[in-house]
Amino acid sequence: MKHLKTFPLELIFWVIALVLLATANGHEHHFSLCPVANLGFEKWCPGCGLGRSIIHILHGEISESFSEHWFGLPALLIIIYRIFTLIKNRKQFKIITINT
Repeated sequence: MKHLKTFPLELIFWVIALVLLATANGHEHHFSLCPVANLGFEKWCPGCGLGRSIIHILHGEISESFSEHWFGLPALLIIIYRIFTLIKNRKQFKIITINT
């Protein structure tokens, strides 16, 4: 139980996110949580297409990735670096509990 309290939940989030992106189909339009895209202004949102761009990279479709969003590759590298640092420094994380 002690190891569970010191395990960074952010690490679980990023690993699950990458697994879901790797198993998704980038050619289908998925449901979006973006309020700008849901209002019909998908072209104006600077973040729309980022997930599809990462999906294409994970499937080896680099040119389609850049056509979806130019920041897909840097975003994927940042996420991988974050996962690496979380694994490397996982013993430093502690969940703060408040006794009432």
